Amino acid sequence: MDDRTRTELEAAAFRGLVAHLRKRTDVQNIDLMNLAGFCRNCLSKWYRAAAVERGVEMSEDEAREVIYGMPFKEWKAQHQKEASPEQMQTFEDTKPLHAEISGHNRK
Repeated sequence: MDDRTRTELEAAAFRGLVAHLRKRTDVQNIDLMNLAGFCRNCLSKWYRAAAVERGVEMSEDEAREVIYGMPFKEWKAQHQKEASPEQMQTFEDTKPLHAEISGHNRK
């Protein structure tokens, strides 16, 4: 497979993931972090890092809007629920497994 085709397939897979996460507003970021070690915010950080690496200026808020499909504050107000004590404990317990870009596993 040539590089262009690989990049196009990766981009299509990324767009599919973003569309799925936008549809599944019932899935909380803390659940994603606890199960997979990354969440929508991590994905937006990867997106922004890729932009900056290529010389494209992008704020954290702009990157989040790409992933959430709306301003983060709006998504949070509409969809985010308060984490339970159990969810927070799992979050703390799994920090070493979180994506490096999350910043949660820094010492």
